[in-house]
Parts: sequence; C-alpha cells; structure tokens
Amino acid sequence: MTLRAWVALAAAVATASCAAPLMKLPSGPGVPAADAADAVSQALGTCRNIKTITAEIAISGSVGGRRLRGRLAIGLAAPASAYLEAPAPFGAPLFILSADGDDATLLLPRDRRVLEHGRPSAVLEAIAGVPLGPPGLRAALTGCADHAEGAAVERIGDDWRLVPGSEALYLHRDRGSDPWRLVAVVHRDPGTPEWRAEYRDFLNNVPRTVRLTSSGTRRFDLRLALSQVEIDVPLDPATFRLAIPPGTTPITLQELREAGPLADEP
Repeated sequence: MTLRAWVALAAAVATASCAAPLMKLPSGPGVPAADAADAVSQALGTCRNIKTITAEIAISGSVGGRRLRGRLAIGLAAPASAYLEAPAPFGAPLFILSADGDDATLLLPRDRRVLEHGRPSAVLEAIAGVPLGPPGLRAALTGCADHAEGAAVERIGDDWRLVPGSEALYLHRDRGSDPWRLVAVVHRDPGTPEWRAEYRDFLNNVPRTVRLTSSGTRRFDLRLALSQVEIDVPLDPATFRLAIPPGTTPITLQELREAGPLADEP
C-alpha cells in the first residue's frame, strides 16, 4: 500500500452529515462574578484529578477541506504520555502513535514507514490538523483547561461565566440548580489561527461529545464521540514506548504533512 493509499484509507474520505452549528457563545463585557471560585471548582473539579483515560473515539469532520471518518483507540496518562491507534477493518492498524514527554513515534505498519523522535504536537497536527501534545490532548478529551487560581471570572447573565485570556473558558448551566460545566475553550495563541473546543453530553462530569474546530485556510472541524471510557485505570509505561519492526524505513515530518490530510490539492 502506498503512502497516498494509506492516507486515503486512514482519512476514509466519505460523505459526512452536515455539521451541527457551533455553540453560540456570549459576548461581554461582563461584570466580576461573586461565585467565581464555586463556578470554576464545579466545572473543573473532576477533570483536574484525572490521571489516565482510555476510550474509543468515532471521528467525523474535515481537515484542510478533506472529509474524514474513522475510529481511534486512545490511552492518555499524566503528565505527558499518549497512545493512539487507528484500527483498520482488517489487518494491521492504519497508524500507531506513541508519545512520552516531548518525544513521539508514528508507525505506519502497512507502509513499513516510521517517524521517530518527533515533537508530539507537530506529529499530531500533521496527521489530524490539531496542534496538541499529550497534556493538551488529555485536557481536550476530558473537558478540562488550565486555570490560574485567582484569575478574573466574569458574569455574563445568570447562566454564563467567562474566564478571559488567550485560552478563554466558557462555563454554562441551564438552570440555577445545575452544576457549572466547561462547555467551550477558545484558544487565541499568538501566531496561530484561533480554534476552539466544545463539549456536550456529559456523563459523570466528563463529556462524551467533543468538537474541535479552527479558522484559517487549513482549518479543521472534527467531531469526536467517545465510548468505552475508563478513567484512572493504571496504564503500563511500556504502552507509550513503541517497538519498531525490522525493515521499517524512515518518513520525515514534511513527507507526512505533504501526503496527509493537510496536503495542498494539486
């Protein structure tokens, strides 16, 4: 199987259903929230304590104008370890990605190609468009975010709280008796296009539906449905060290970008 053929299969280019509209987020200015500590504690209290997560993820959407549909098996562990496998309908997986700290390995078993010692966020962006390393991916899939204690929290009406900044946190509740939840994070990092994560369908305070979407010419818009979720199950450190089979040849990050979902159309 050629690398292009792997990409075609991994991307599973297919007709996808129309995307649901993005969440309508409130605009400010707000006023200082008297219940700031309680709102943040309710929204982030569970996810902050998650050390490991394993799940199956159904993915649909698009990256760089190409429609995607597929499945992933994932395992993530604090502080910065990740394992992602894209199973095929038969035979060897489409790809396996393991990362620990700042070191990532991507194996394409069907092509017998491998990328070693890559930067995790760069490798994941090359194959899926999303600029996240293991800690950011764990936060994105558990509905979590960094939040400095004492940071300003704004009240926008009765049902919204906003933690402004380059990583803006939107907390929401439908009724006054409901707990606050983190429903969206908008990332405005210098030098990169704005992107957001949205969260729905919470179970045990962890979202089961995640949407990752960005602006820009190479935008991604991915909808992730999590199932078989297990929290804080011990994961063997060997999970995040990938053995390279004999006869495997190197692939560069640039080759992966050129052949992957972010490649420019001819």
